[in-house]
Amino acid sequence: MKLVLDTNVLIAAFIAHGTCGELFEHCMVHHEVVLSKGILDELQDVLIRQFKYTKGEATLAVHLVRTRVTVIPSVPLAAPVCRDPDDDEILAVAQTAGCSAIVTGDKDLTVLGHYGRIKIMTPSDFWKFEAETASP
Repeated sequence: MKLVLDTNVLIAAFIAHGTCGELFEHCMVHHEVVLSKGILDELQDVLIRQFKYTKGEATLAVHLVRTRVTVIPSVPLAAPVCRDPDDDEILAVAQTAGCSAIVTGDKDLTVLGHYGRIKIMTPSDFWKFEAETASP
């Protein structure tokens, strides 16, 4: 399955090492994760600004992610959908790449439920979705 992991899921994978860490590791092995330079830039910025990573530590974290995902340029949405332009970037990446899903903890995105044919779900909902869509 092709999917986008939102920045908050990536942050949680590095900081908390719980559900999001397991989800990140699983997706790196079993799925195609698609991100944009903007998502990776936001990851680096948040690691430095909010979690006090050094620039070098944040750069290494982003490099680790970059080597395991597909990075694409996103095509901006025709019209804004979310109040936060960063959220529109997530939708645009998923749409541009033809993803099946977005995994996010952002309530502004999860409230949508879907964007076109793209399912928007929380990390805890991911496992159920995957089981339902897995081929036998």
